[in-house]
Amino acid sequence: MRDNGMPRRRFLGAVGAVGVAGAAGAITTTSAACAATPATPAAAPQPAAPATGHQAGLMTLIGSYTSATPPGRGLEVAIRNEAGVLEPSGVVDGVPDASFFAWSPDHRYLYVTNELPQGTITAVDLSGHHPVVLGSQPSGGAGPTHLTVHPGGEFLFTANYTDGTVAAHRRNADGSIGESTDLIKHPGAEPHAHQVLVDPTKKWVVAVDLGADAVFVYAFDPATGKLTQHQHLELPAGTGPRHLAFNYTRAYLLAELNSTITVLDWDPEAGQFTPGQVLSSRAPDATGENFPAEIAVSRDAKFVYAANRGDDDIATFTTDDAGLTFQATTPTGGSWPRHFTLDPEETSLYVANQRAGAITRLARDPNTGALTQTQDRYDCPSVAALTFHG
Repeated sequence: MRDNGMPRRRFLGAVGAVGVAGAAGAITTTSAACAATPATPAAAPQPAAPATGHQAGLMTLIGSYTSATPPGRGLEVAIRNEAGVLEPSGVVDGVPDASFFAWSPDHRYLYVTNELPQGTITAVDLSGHHPVVLGSQPSGGAGPTHLTVHPGGEFLFTANYTDGTVAAHRRNADGSIGESTDLIKHPGAEPHAHQVLVDPTKKWVVAVDLGADAVFVYAFDPATGKLTQHQHLELPAGTGPRHLAFNYTRAYLLAELNSTITVLDWDPEAGQFTPGQVLSSRAPDATGENFPAEIAVSRDAKFVYAANRGDDDIATFTTDDAGLTFQATTPTGGSWPRHFTLDPEETSLYVANQRAGAITRLARDPNTGALTQTQDRYDCPSVAALTFHG
């Protein structure tokens, strides 16, 4: 869900519909409004080791809210240089309110949620390393906030926040979005599906619902494209689960409303989650309102990172057999970190600070997992998410 200071249980406000341009998906030149500029942090950042091992010329896709104030630019392209700095490249026409991304298994096609009252999802062809919009389809619900492609490559799943639905669509051979094969409505007075993903065994589809205080596990039939509810894991009222990240037979569930992470044991044979350790996503001395947004696990599965909106930091945890251990928090250098992602080398963590209208870079030590502020900043109004084409 877009987060413009609204209470977390309210529906998306009415926004003006933005027309989708033709399938050609022309790229236009970015203006100075979305450009890499030096940051001016409130406090001087700690010294950071120079970024090393960055692949020069890495394409970065950035999503922002075109109907927000100030308006974002939808889908834009930046290029990361060898120092890890993002440099503006262009804007892809016809992708309004771009709020989340999912890649096809071969990384040739990108799928984007258009978080509109009448939600749509857009397919973008990047096989020629030049974005071409293939077209959009209705998401099946309102306010889509998350989507994922099945590892088999034939289906796409979308979580619609506003009406609490999860949709399944076929993927066509040319990468475009095909017919809808299923639409599931979550139970409860005010369901808000915020995430949908596939478990590591590729057998189960998992949906996280913030409004229903629940995680749903679905069996998926690739022959028909149908979902069948298998588990309904209820969490304490007011938890507000938002996003989940898998770590083999364990998962970490980040809650937006009570700033917690719940460690879940995952039985892939039975398709069942069992809740265990619950700990805060915040520093021990943190106070005031806070609404966590994103959670991720490092490739080596030794570290977990969580974004805190309000505290405006990234919390670092180490993993072990007992669960998670808090290590530190690192200021993002911006406001309202809605999303973040590790770069392919995992030597940097890039944060989409929605209210600051800026992507900031935190340097990462792969050995210790520690994050350090840098002065790198890419300005983009109402930024929502980013991903790397690599």
